[in-house]
Amino acid sequence: QLLEAKASLSLAQARHALQLQQAKAQMNNMVPKKQFEQLQTSLREEQRKAQQLQENLHRQAEEACRQLVRTQEEHERLLQAAVEQAEGLEHNLRSAEAVLAERAAQLKDTQAQLSRNKLLIKDLCEENRGFAMALQAAELKQKSTEEKNQLLEEQASALKQLIGKITPASLS
Repeated sequence: QLLEAKASLSLAQARHALQLQQAKAQMNNMVPKKQFEQLQTSLREEQRKAQQLQENLHRQAEEACRQLVRTQEEHERLLQAAVEQAEGLEHNLRSAEAVLAERAAQLKDTQAQLSRNKLLIKDLCEENRGFAMALQAAELKQKSTEEKNQLLEEQASALKQLIGKITPASLS
């Protein structure tokens, strides 16, 4: 039993020595506790910063999304206003075209009336020329008639005088 116990003890010591050797080897590969704590603190700080950056990024993304929505709404509002303005301008253009067409028709009618008036004026001028010539002829005729009247009056006066002279002599 003693030999067995010694063998067991020896085996346990060998195992313990092996475990101790393995633990020492692991300890050599390990970082010192103070450095480990610093690394852990540093890791926690970096994780906290990463979390903050992620939160900031998330907030910025949400803000950018809201800004994009506002910009899109503004663009849609501006587009709608531009469409309404274009429709108004198109309506104004159609109205102006209608007014211009009406004015063109009026001007065409006025021009036709002016052409008719020019022909009437030309006819009136020719008629006037005819009246002027007739008036001139009538004036010449009147002058001639006046001259004949004057001559007849002179002859009548001479006849009166002659009759005045002849009548007393024939009565006596």
